[in-house]
Amino acid sequence: MTDVQTVHDPIARAVIECAADAIVAVDEAFRVTVWNPAAERMFGWRADEVIGRPLPNVPDELKAEFNAVQERLLTRRSGEGGRISIATRRFHRDGRLIDVRIDTSLLRARDGAPLGWVGVYHPVKDDEAAQHHMAERARLVRRLNDIVADLNAELDLAVVLDRITAALIELTGADAGGFVRIEDERLRLVSLSGLPDHLRGTTADLRSSLVGELLRSGKTVKLTTGERRLDDLIWSELPGLHTVALGLSYLQNRPYGALYALFSGRRIGHTELELLELLAGHAGVAVGNAVAYAEVVRQRAHERAVIDASADGIAVLDRDGLVRQWNPAAHALTGIAPRDAVGRELPFGIPAPGETLTIPLESGVWLNVLAAEIEETGELVVDFRDVTEAKTLEEAKDLFLATTSHELRTPVTVVQGFASTLANRWDEMTDADRRSAVATIAERAQSLGRLVEHLLRGARAGADELAVTIEPFDLVRVLEGVVAGFRSLSDLHPVDLEIAPDLPRAFGDALATDIILGQLLENAVKYSPDGGRILVRAWPEAKELVVTVEDEGIGIDPADLDRIFERFVQGEAGDRRRFGGIGLGLYIVKRLTEAQGGTISAGPARPGEPGRTGTRMCLRLASAG
Repeated sequence: MTDVQTVHDPIARAVIECAADAIVAVDEAFRVTVWNPAAERMFGWRADEVIGRPLPNVPDELKAEFNAVQERLLTRRSGEGGRISIATRRFHRDGRLIDVRIDTSLLRARDGAPLGWVGVYHPVKDDEAAQHHMAERARLVRRLNDIVADLNAELDLAVVLDRITAALIELTGADAGGFVRIEDERLRLVSLSGLPDHLRGTTADLRSSLVGELLRSGKTVKLTTGERRLDDLIWSELPGLHTVALGLSYLQNRPYGALYALFSGRRIGHTELELLELLAGHAGVAVGNAVAYAEVVRQRAHERAVIDASADGIAVLDRDGLVRQWNPAAHALTGIAPRDAVGRELPFGIPAPGETLTIPLESGVWLNVLAAEIEETGELVVDFRDVTEAKTLEEAKDLFLATTSHELRTPVTVVQGFASTLANRWDEMTDADRRSAVATIAERAQSLGRLVEHLLRGARAGADELAVTIEPFDLVRVLEGVVAGFRSLSDLHPVDLEIAPDLPRAFGDALATDIILGQLLENAVKYSPDGGRILVRAWPEAKELVVTVEDEGIGIDPADLDRIFERFVQGEAGDRRRFGGIGLGLYIVKRLTEAQGGTISAGPARPGEPGRTGTRMCLRLASAG
C-alpha cells in the first residue's frame, strides 16, 4: 500500500499516486516523506518500508552529488528557477544500478521556510543530454582520482595543503580558494590561491564562522550566496565575491579543517559543489598521510636524539645481524667509529634477548651487554655500558674479604691460643711465661684494634662521612709527637725529623693530620723490612706547608703510583704482598688530606740515583701564617 499521508490535498495525492514517473520527497533530514507507486515499481521498495527512513537508493559514491543538489537548491534565489535536473544513477532493491534523470525541486512552506525536497525520476535510455552529462561527470571523477593519487604520493603537509587548494581551483573553476585548519576554537588559513599571500596564517573565531555553522548542521558541504553574510575570515577581500562554497575535511573521524571555494565571476553548479565535497573528503586522507608521516619523522628524530644522547652504547642490528645504527657512546666505549661499525657484525658477543652478558674488550674495558628484539621488524637493539669500575671494585671487594679474613685470622688465632694456654696451664707456667703470653695477647689485640679502626675509617671515608675541623693548629707539635711514638718501635728504623725554623701554623685538622702522619710512618717502617733511615721533613712553600716522609724500603713501582691511594689497592710489584694489609691505609690518608683541602702524592725517595730504592710521600697543607 502506497503511503502518501504527508500530502494532505486529495487531488494532489491522487496525482502523485497516478503519476507515471517515480516521485520521491524527503524532509530536511533526508527522511522519505513521499514514495509513490511508480517509485515502488522503479526501485522495488514498498512505501511502508521507506517512509520516515533515510533515502535507500543513493549509492555511496553519488552521495556528494546528492548533497550538492540539495545544498544548491537551498541557496537559489527565486528568480533563478526552482528546479535542478541531473542525469545520474540510483539503486534498485536487488542491487542493480538504474540510469535515471532526476528533476529536483525545493519544497517550501507558505512563509518560505524550506520543508524538504521532491524529485521526479525519469528512466534514461537514448537521452543525449543525459549521456553527455554522465560522460562529463566521469571525466571529472577520473581527473579527481588523478589529483587524489598525486596528493597521496606527497608527504610534506605544507605541500599537500597547497596542492589541495590548487586542485580546488582546477576542479570547480573557483576564482580563489583556501584551506582553513581547525585549532581548538579558532580557524587558521594555512593554504590559499588567488588571494594575497600575506593573508596566510590569518585566524578567525570558529563558532561564528561558516565552518562553525556547517559543523552544527551535521552536513559536510555548505553553499552561501551574496544574499547572506560573506565576511567570514578574510573572504570579503576578494572583489565581486558573490558565492562561497565550503566542504569539511576529517582526520581520524574528527573535523580537521575546511576547503573554501570563492566565486566572484562565474556561477557554481551542483557538479562543482559535488567535486568540492569529494575533494574535501579526499583531502582528509591526504592530510592524514602527511600528518602520520610527519609524526613518524618527529618520532624518529626524537628516538635518534635519545639514542645519541644516551650514555650507554646502543647498536641496532638488522635481521642479518649487521649494525644499522651506532650511537656516539658506542664509539666512545669501543673506539670504533660509525663508518667502521655500520654494515658489519657487532665486535663482541650478543646475549639472548632479555639476558645480560659481561664482556671484556681488548682495551681492558668491561661491558655489560643486553639485547631486546623488535618483533615488528625483526631488528635487535643492543645496549652496552662501561662497568669497568664496578668490575674493579667487585674484584677489590673479593680481595678485601680474602685479605681481611687472612689478617684477622692470625691475631685472633694467637690471642685464642695464648688465652687458652693461660686458662688451662696457669699453674704450670712461670711468671715470665705468663707475662710473655699476656704481652703477646696485648700486642695482637692492639693489632686487631688497628685493623678494625682501619676498617671503620675506610667505611666512613667511602661514605663521605669523615668529619674534620678546619682551624689553625701547631704542625710542629703534631710532627714531634708522631715521630717520638715511632722512634721506640724498632731499632732497625731510626727516625729523623727536620723542621724549618719558624714553621707557620697549619690550617686544617690536627687529629686528622696526626692520623695521616702516623699511617705514613707506619708504611715506611712496614715496607722497609731490612731497616733503614726514615726522614721526616717540614718547610713552608708559598702559601702551603710541605711535609715529606722518606724511607729506604722496597719502593713503589711507577705503574702503581696512580693507584696506591685507591680503596683496597696495594702495589703488586716486587714482594709488597708479603707484608699483608687490606689496602685501606693510603685511601684513608688521601680522604683525610682532601677533607682538609690538602694534597698527597707519592714518588721515589731518590729519583735519578741508580740502584737506590725507597719511597717519598709528600703531604701539602694550607698555611695559617
